[in-house]
Amino acid sequence: MTAETTTLDLGPQTRVLTRLADGVREDRLADPTPCPGLAVRNLLGHLTGLAVAFRDAARKDLGPTTDTSPEASVPDVGPGWREELAAALGELAEAWRDPEAWTGRTRAGGIDLPGEVAGAVVADELVIHGWDLARATGQEYAPDAAALRAAHGLLAAAAEESERDQGMFGPVVAVPADAPLLERAVGLSGRDPDWTRTV
Repeated sequence: MTAETTTLDLGPQTRVLTRLADGVREDRLADPTPCPGLAVRNLLGHLTGLAVAFRDAARKDLGPTTDTSPEASVPDVGPGWREELAAALGELAEAWRDPEAWTGRTRAGGIDLPGEVAGAVVADELVIHGWDLARATGQEYAPDAAALRAAHGLLAAAAEESERDQGMFGPVVAVPADAPLLERAVGLSGRDPDWTRTV
């Protein structure tokens, strides 16, 4: 991890996600996303859950929210999902502004890891799932540059350390070396940067 990552403000990226969520129409909640098996409503539920989990991971408030694997159930949203997601994202960003969040060890998704790694992981989640949501709902997407750099660095390191052509979330999708950084990060995450809605 670089010093830049350990001082990363997640606020700009959480605000990008909040704006994307505000742009989701209710009649798009059942639409597919680049996440296999997840509709837009499930992706939004996942974002809410991970915001709460990584908020608590930053606070070192370990318990059910940090111990549960994201694969334990298919997430969903209720009637007040916009307000709930916005609040969780705001609390997440605030929690990671505490320098102590980036030190020591913590837990997320039932996995123990250093605080600085957890911070990079949540930056990656916010950037890649922001792309997922934007692509699924037909919105423009410009992630926060610092969060994007952190996400790409994490994904590139994971791809190098794992089996050949295997990233953190599945087989790496080949993307030209001179492609924009977001497209390279998306490919490293196992997604096709050319993914489009089929409905």
